[in-house]
Amino acid sequence: MRILLWLLALFALAVGVSLALGYNEGYVLVALPPWRLELSLNLFVVLIVGGFLLGHLLLRLVSHTLRLPRAVREFRERKRREKAGRALREAVQQLFEGRYGHALKNAALSHGAGEAPALSALVAARAAHFLRDARREAEWLQRAAEHDAEAHAARLMTEAELHVDARRFDAALAALEALQASGGRHIAALRLALRVHRGLGRWDEVLKVARQLEKHRALTQEGAAPLKQRAHLENLRGREGDARALAAYWDEVPAEERRAARLAAEAARALIGAGDGATAQRIIEQRVEAEWDSELAGLYAECRGGDILARIARAEKWLERQPQDARLLLALGRLCREQQLWGKAQSYFEASLAVQPSQEAHVELATLFAQLGRSEESNQAYRSAAALCRQG
Repeated sequence: MRILLWLLALFALAVGVSLALGYNEGYVLVALPPWRLELSLNLFVVLIVGGFLLGHLLLRLVSHTLRLPRAVREFRERKRREKAGRALREAVQQLFEGRYGHALKNAALSHGAGEAPALSALVAARAAHFLRDARREAEWLQRAAEHDAEAHAARLMTEAELHVDARRFDAALAALEALQASGGRHIAALRLALRVHRGLGRWDEVLKVARQLEKHRALTQEGAAPLKQRAHLENLRGREGDARALAAYWDEVPAEERRAARLAAEAARALIGAGDGATAQRIIEQRVEAEWDSELAGLYAECRGGDILARIARAEKWLERQPQDARLLLALGRLCREQQLWGKAQSYFEASLAVQPSQEAHVELATLFAQLGRSEESNQAYRSAAALCRQG
């Protein structure tokens, strides 16, 4: 419909112009002595319009001719940028495909053409890293640093990740610290920092970062718990032999993190080894009464000092709830032997063996018989322990 309207309009205009020119009897006189030129007005108008159009066409042709060198340069630059951009896209794709040699080649081509030089250098550095070419990796990271204004955080994150992957933890930590100083620390950086601190054995920092990740929901409670437990265990081992430091550290552990039975057991063992049986006893009693744990109950007899009769009474209350726990029975036997309750000690050792035969219980029973001068029974218990050892 639009085309039809345009055609009607053009026909109407043509009819109007032809009518106007048909009734126009004017003329134009051009006098240039000694010459005179007389033209019809219609012809003059046609000549003027035609001359204008011809002049406009000539001017455009001249202008286009003058702009031709620049247009050629722009065309070549555009093709070069297109080629460089295509090389960068191919480099990224090849990096993800695992074609690291091709990725390095295309990233170098893109960088040489000036297409996103920082990004190109980082892609090349990653490709060189996966090719295990440390020299070229360092070279491309240095080139990326020359364009820090374009990708400062990306360069530092890439450096940190590559250093962690190569177990260069000190260099990775330096990159992460530089990133933090620039205000660019985020979840991905925290995850890297967690790996770095674990690699360097900085367990206090592991605890701090694991808690931050858990707070920001970047790490589930189930995922954070083993990390925090490992950090606590390493910190306890680092304080072995120092009862005061061990007790102070345990007091600083948050209540929800103390619930791990293994952690409580390690803390108790470390305190027992450092000679602080009272604190170890308190830890065992608190955890066992909150939630039963056979390993902790077995350690109860190793806490030296204090009121042994009170400990026996408490352990016997636990026995009412856990009558078939071999470790608890063994611990009760040891406590009774220490208190010189020979008959009760023997019965508890024998009850432990009845529930679950163990080398420890046989040895304890043999020691008890030896103390009582019952050599034959002691020897028999030692033979039973040896037999269990051979079976194991």
